[in-house]
Amino acid sequence: MVLTDLIFTEGLPIEVFTLDTGRMPNETYSLLDALAARYGKRLRVLFPRSDAVEAYVTSHGVNGFYNSVELRKACCHIRKVEPLRRALAGKKAWITGLRRAQSVSRGDLAVESFDDEHWLMKFNPLADWSHGEVWAYIRDRQVPYHALHVRGFPSIGCAPCTRAVAAGEDIRAGRWWWETADTKECGLHPGRAATPEVSTSVVARE
Repeated sequence: MVLTDLIFTEGLPIEVFTLDTGRMPNETYSLLDALAARYGKRLRVLFPRSDAVEAYVTSHGVNGFYNSVELRKACCHIRKVEPLRRALAGKKAWITGLRRAQSVSRGDLAVESFDDEHWLMKFNPLADWSHGEVWAYIRDRQVPYHALHVRGFPSIGCAPCTRAVAAGEDIRAGRWWWETADTKECGLHPGRAATPEVSTSVVARE
């Protein structure tokens, strides 16, 4: 939301998009409506291929992702990774809101790197921002935010894969809570890196 606010309020010619997996909590859709009301713009929304979702559900069940890490990652691939590839097709760069403090798997996150999965530059301008700095910006600028944040959800994904966290728990503890910390990525950010220099043309939100 910090990046979305900066792009929209500064009128930057950068596309902002989000992925609708088909399993999102209703509060996510309310936030999209709040964004449209605040900025007078709607985000581009990408959906998974219906035939891929149907094949997965037929083979593994609606909630087959609970049964193994492999099946969970397969579901994430269908609902997130493949739509992201379509969103980034033809782009030269993308920007994300990833931060090092979000999880152990993001501790060495670079501010800029070459994403050789999609063959473009990837920028993470909030990489060294703390949780407190993000919220200070949101409150100071009165930026719309996800309603589940105030109900104990510091990190939000699909409804069946996200729960509230207890006081003192890691902020990503509520994501895929049945797995170990080192597997808690969906495949959108595989973490490969290099350093060519290309201008930014697209923004993706996590």
